[in-house]
Amino acid sequence: MTRLAVTWWGHASTTVDLAGARVATDPVLTRRLLHLRRASPAPPPTAASADLVLVSHLHHDHLHLPSLRRFGPRVPVVVPRGAPRAVPALRRLSCIEAAPGDVVDVAGVRVEVLSAHHDGHRDVRRGRLPGAHAAPALGFRFEHGGRSCWYPGDTGPQPGLAAVAAVDLALVPIGGWGPSLGDHHLDPAQAVAAVAAVGARVVVPVHYGTFWPVGLRRVHPRSHRELFVDPPERFRTAARAAGLGAEVVVPAPGERVER
Repeated sequence: MTRLAVTWWGHASTTVDLAGARVATDPVLTRRLLHLRRASPAPPPTAASADLVLVSHLHHDHLHLPSLRRFGPRVPVVVPRGAPRAVPALRRLSCIEAAPGDVVDVAGVRVEVLSAHHDGHRDVRRGRLPGAHAAPALGFRFEHGGRSCWYPGDTGPQPGLAAVAAVDLALVPIGGWGPSLGDHHLDPAQAVAAVAAVGARVVVPVHYGTFWPVGLRRVHPRSHRELFVDPPERFRTAARAAGLGAEVVVPAPGERVER
């Protein structure tokens, strides 16, 4: 059987192996990110190895320039259209700009670019970057060698997911870094509904249990449990209640899963 594997590096960072083509999603390979701290050790240098990198949107916990540079200047990086204008340092990388509805064939991988219900601005410590251009938040369906994966990026519930062709692997966000999710993210039950709409053989939940704001756990322990600790079990419970046919796999950070 053609190989399918995924390594979860924490948050929304993964390496997906589709029949020998290595695709990295939203690599953030650092211990510290502005006011956020990683709960587990930072990923090893081998995490910055891929044939293709997909960046869903411009927020710092998804577009991390030092991590992208570790892949080298020749590795193609698919970014939202307008991203190099909003983040000029991206111009030093091999960026391919894309918008919802585009289909990109790069590094032997066919990438369908999807819409996401999420804010696309690049934020800084004191708000949005003055004069910065927004870029659309994206999701992706990508395939190679007869194997396929769906990664919606950060998104709230949105119509039209049933139009996305079913996949072998779904990487679906189920949590966040607090203190609340808002309507631009999926909670575990909403994530189950999204996977059911698309259809998948295996699902790996992401976007939880990695980064948390300094001091917030002490101030708001309930949100830490709800958004950081409990999402995987809540996702499993919701999947069972919904009769989700996909196999739910919850790897530890850095663990490689093959199916």
